[in-house]
Amino acid sequence: MTQGQRFADGAAHGKVILLGEHAAIYGAPALAFPIPALTCRVTVRQSAASGDPASRLYRVSPGPQGAAKEAVSNVPAEFLLLLAAFAEQAGLDAPPAMDIRLDSRVPPSRGLGSSAANARALARALDAFFAVGMDEPSTYDLVQVSERSAHGMASGIDALATGSEHPVLLTHARPRTPLVGADLHLVVIDSGSGAGTRRAVEMLRDTFAQHPEERTRFVHRSTALTEAALADMAAGCLSPLGQHLNDCHAMLAALGLTTNRTDALVHMALDAGALGAKMTGGGLGGCVVALTRTAAQAASVASTLTDRAGVQTWITTTRRAQHDRP
Repeated sequence: MTQGQRFADGAAHGKVILLGEHAAIYGAPALAFPIPALTCRVTVRQSAASGDPASRLYRVSPGPQGAAKEAVSNVPAEFLLLLAAFAEQAGLDAPPAMDIRLDSRVPPSRGLGSSAANARALARALDAFFAVGMDEPSTYDLVQVSERSAHGMASGIDALATGSEHPVLLTHARPRTPLVGADLHLVVIDSGSGAGTRRAVEMLRDTFAQHPEERTRFVHRSTALTEAALADMAAGCLSPLGQHLNDCHAMLAALGLTTNRTDALVHMALDAGALGAKMTGGGLGGCVVALTRTAAQAASVASTLTDRAGVQTWITTTRRAQHDRP
């Protein structure tokens, strides 16, 4: 990328859904936690090629000995839609031609909010570059434009959680920060295979179209599990909260959303001392999330899973916070 041009940055981070994935699309509540360690940064500049109307994407990846490598490609469809929506919001005559540098540590296709984090970081970078001063609802709308393109349907939980410092509860499309009555330590475990979010969404949509009663049961059961989990989380009762995770995994497995690998990782996490564990995100691969009571237990579960299954893990901690706000 050409140096010396005006540029602007935008940032976001990964997230993990604790309860409510898929059901949130149908109006059920969903609960997600940020993963600050999984960072995403986008830098934008005016297109380096004079007179070129096309934007370009420079995707950064780790190289040998930690050196960064950049691979240039066409801008994906979801980014093009975001650029067009931003131009309309900002009152520009046309979508801007930008050089977009994407440096994301959120692994793609793992159900950890990669696409939403990328979109949010891009929206924030564009906002800073053009000095628009977008508010959070406007940023959220741009991320949702990209998310619907990437996944077909998007509840909004990823768009919210990738920009939040706190847990996010989404209920009837209205977000708030839930009560947390005890420190929570979550271990996120990568199965090593990509999640099939779009495929899973379409699979459930087709199933529910043929069997509406299954959709009703799923939404009611997911809602009951999430509401019970919220009550236990607010009271600091972590053991029953863990059991709700186990029950949610069993429900999602019955819908065909888990794999042999994610099922095995759930069992390993429980054997290693986790209070509860489940698949997270879109399913059909991706990640597992496990709940522990202490940081030491989280480190032990992560170490055991790494040793036994050769997986990559991340730990995210949410401290006790007796507040409940919009």
